[in-house]
Amino acid sequence: MKGYQPLNTLKPVARGIWIVDGPEVSFMGVPFPTRMVVIRLKSGDLMLISPIECNQWLARDIGLLGRVRHLVSPNRIHYAGVPGWQAAFPDALAWASPGVRARAAKQACAVRWDRDLGEVAEADWAADVDQLTVHGSTVHQEVAFLHRESRTLILADLIENFEPHRLGWKRRWMARLGGVLDPDGKAPLDMRMTFRRGKRELRAAVEQMIAWQPQRVIIAHGRWYEREAVAELQRAFRWAF
Repeated sequence: MKGYQPLNTLKPVARGIWIVDGPEVSFMGVPFPTRMVVIRLKSGDLMLISPIECNQWLARDIGLLGRVRHLVSPNRIHYAGVPGWQAAFPDALAWASPGVRARAAKQACAVRWDRDLGEVAEADWAADVDQLTVHGSTVHQEVAFLHRESRTLILADLIENFEPHRLGWKRRWMARLGGVLDPDGKAPLDMRMTFRRGKRELRAAVEQMIAWQPQRVIIAHGRWYEREAVAELQRAFRWAF
């Protein structure tokens, strides 16, 4: 249950946007802290990006903010929490990122996908949120989002940023080797290698993110960036330029 305490608690970021830090989950044998983003659209509907594990108390608290309408998987790795939120809010729509349908089926995850994310903001949230799909990798496609009112950029795994004091010596060494150790977090080395032939596409996506002029960047794993977002993007993606 390690992670960014308090867990399973709504933490305000700015008007209309919250994060919820969840417990660690094991990915390829390595424990990862989890983080979900909650956006309240001007319609009053709620958009949950990278849904973490659902429990009745968290579902109650989030339900008090508005109608849970959109459950968003931003990439093919972030999907395991969706079924629990579907059970709690049967009318919510589950949005599939590129590749997640196949991966969830392979893992026998009992999830019902309702719609697929496109290249631009969906009509359901286009008045409040911008989006783009980051291409260029042979295996990893991720959908990035910008909450316009708060100028908050939301990523999942394109930047990971693990703080040394939260890691044991072995995980600290692995994080340093992978290039994901705070304060110089970035995409992990194995992911960066999958962009070797697609850096032009990645650069175009990063340039769009910078053009959005975000104030902060929320990531799913590790310390997120509460300020100087453009400088952090330039630093974290310097390997692509």
